[in-house]
Amino acid sequence: MDSMTAPQPLRTHRSALATWPLWLVGLAATGAGAAVTALVAAVARAADVPLEVASSSDAAPEAIPVSGVATLVVICGIVGVVMALGTDRWATRPARAFVVATTVLTAVSLATPLIVAENATTATRVVLELTHLVAAAIIIPPIAYRLAQCSPRP
Repeated sequence: MDSMTAPQPLRTHRSALATWPLWLVGLAATGAGAAVTALVAAVARAADVPLEVASSSDAAPEAIPVSGVATLVVICGIVGVVMALGTDRWATRPARAFVVATTVLTAVSLATPLIVAENATTATRVVLELTHLVAAAIIIPPIAYRLAQCSPRP
């Protein structure tokens, strides 16, 4: 009798995200994205970045509150969750469709601080761009991962 046991078959590791409902993954990612972007805005404010924008060249700049950054991320994140639910239902390849759409929307959103923030400093614009990228980097991947767990439709 040999004391060695037969090798165990490799088990595929399945992430906890793969078992959560899509809407819950999206809301969790949105909450994390909002918290981290608020942290980025708070750090920028602590580093004396003005985070002030004016709606026109004649208007006085108004401060962007840290909570305002988080609120906008939550609103956009909820829109992203709705998009994910739609792509999961109607797209042939939901993860791919979601990533393409959100990447395009993120690229478009990067133009917003450059166009809208007329009287903003360069530092303010950089922070606003950074918050867009941070939110996208936190929110998009877990939703895309969860969408990829579904098999492609014919």
